[in-house]
This record gives sequence, structure tokens and C-alpha cells, in this order.
Amino acid sequence: MKSKILITLIIFCFISCKNSDKVERENQPDIYDVKSTDKEMNAAIEKANQTLTDFNTALLNPEIEVKSLKVKFQNETDAEHIWLSDIEFKDGKYSGVLDNEPEYITEYKIGDKVNVDSKNISDWMYIDNGKLFGGYTIKVLRNRMSEDEKKQFDSESGMQID
Repeated sequence: MKSKILITLIIFCFISCKNSDKVERENQPDIYDVKSTDKEMNAAIEKANQTLTDFNTALLNPEIEVKSLKVKFQNETDAEHIWLSDIEFKDGKYSGVLDNEPEYITEYKIGDKVNVDSKNISDWMYIDNGKLFGGYTIKVLRNRMSEDEKKQFDSESGMQID
């Protein structure tokens, strides 16, 4: 069940968002390029970082199956934000597994376990009893969808989003 929810989340948190450039990929979720100056997205990233202790609390709860971090990866020319699963938090440091194939960052691939520099966390989320907690960047992208796209997202993701 965990994998299905995460895959659905990854696929649909990037569908048809206005104010973004779409990159379609075969057998991988579409990517939407969001400008680094996007005020809504930057506010969402800031909110995620301000509330990271809520995610840390969820990590300790074994009844919550779906827990993910979104992390910024950067090379000389590109930045890419990728969701990680199987999150571990030890000695004040996070690690996790890349949930999808990077488009621009070549030193990692899907399934790689990576250590996370906390300054590169761009979002966190967990699902408890079907309700999304965190997911601030998901909410920004969802708010940019048409009503039909929102209905499809909500139906297929199975998440309750406030």
C-alpha cells in the first residue's frame, strides 16, 4: 500500500499546474519547472522548514506508513527537488531513498540511498488516516490545477487535503 500511495502522490503532485513548464518523461512522473523566484513556492518551502519538528514526531510513529521528504539537489546549472522515502533520522541527520529518476542531476538514480543536508529540505509530508500533513509544495501545485484536475488528483491520490 505504501508504494502505491507514494507513486500516486509523485505522479499527481506534478500534473497540469499553471505557471509552470511541463517536462514529460516516459515511465516517470512529469516534472514541472517552477521558477526560483516563485513567491508561493518559496513560502511553502519556508513553512515546511519551520514545521519540520512535526515531521520528526511522525517519524517516531510506526502506525504512519507514508513519510517522505522533498530535497533539493543541485549541480552547476540545475536544481531539482525530489521526494525521498524510507526516511531515517539519526544523530540529527536525515537519509532516504530517491523515489523517482532525476531529470537533471546525474550523480543519483532512482532507488539510491542519500544523506540529506537539512538546508536542502524543501518539503515534508506524511499521510495519517488518509489525511495529508505537510505537503506544502503539493498544496501550491494543487491550487494551480483546474477544478477537474483537482478532482482527478483527489480521487486518484486518495488523500484528504485541507
